[in-house]
Amino acid sequence: MKRIAVRNFQRVTDHDYEALLQDCAPDIHHRFGGSHALGGERHDREALSRWFERLGRISPTLRLTVEDVWVKGGPARTTVIIRWSATQQMPDDSPYVNHGVHVVVMRWGKVVSIDANEDSQAVDAALRVLAAHGVEEALAAPIVS
Repeated sequence: MKRIAVRNFQRVTDHDYEALLQDCAPDIHHRFGGSHALGGERHDREALSRWFERLGRISPTLRLTVEDVWVKGGPARTTVIIRWSATQQMPDDSPYVNHGVHVVVMRWGKVVSIDANEDSQAVDAALRVLAAHGVEEALAAPIVS
C-alpha cells in the first residue's frame, strides 16, 4: 500500500491522471479544502477527472513529495495517511511551498475516498498570483458534483 500511495502522488506530478483514476471507485468522494477553483467536494470519478485536468492546467509545474505513509486495516477497508509537501514554479518567481495530509480510504484495492488537508490559504494565494498572470481558470468556480 505504501508503494501504491507514493506511485499515485508521482502520477499527479507526472499528470498521469488516467492511471490514477483507474484505481478509483466510480462513486469516489474527493474533498479538497478551501473556497476556490480547486476547493470543494466531488462524488464521482468523472468530476474528479475534471478536477485533475484543471489542476494540471492551473499548476503544470506542481511537484509533490511524499514524506511519510501510514497504513491501517485490511483489504476490505484500508486507511492510508500520506504526509506530503508541494512546490511549484510561480510566474512572478515567488515561492510556492505547501504541505498537508491526505486521508485515503480503499476497499478491495479501489480508492473510495480522498480527504485532502493542506494549507488552503497558500493554495488561494497561489491561485490569485496565477490569475494575475493570465491563468483565468485559477479564479473559476469549484468543480463539484
